[in-house]
Amino acid sequence: MLPQRAEIARLHAELCAGISDPNRIAILYALSESPSNVSDLTARLRLPQSTVSRHLRILRNSGLVTFERRGREVVYELSNYRVIQALELLREVLTERISNHSQLINQTTIPEKEVG
Repeated sequence: MLPQRAEIARLHAELCAGISDPNRIAILYALSESPSNVSDLTARLRLPQSTVSRHLRILRNSGLVTFERRGREVVYELSNYRVIQALELLREVLTERISNHSQLINQTTIPEKEVG
């Protein structure tokens, strides 16, 4: 792989790792509604403060959120709203996949056991 392609692939994987946890996805959706500090997110998502802080650090390192210090407070926000559009697209793919699996299950008939 060319060095430039390898770097792009690494950055892509880093970005995908940022959305690979349900708590991080919930945080991203919460931040899409409004920029928030850790306390706000903790209350809105009903998650422990340590969990929210840990996931925000991962989201920051993945480049998915940014932060701004406002006095003693640190406010987080999405770095790019298109992240939510990407999550919505992935949700559509997931919905189609579930639908296809459901259709497959409905088409499959299980033979009844003969009573001996």
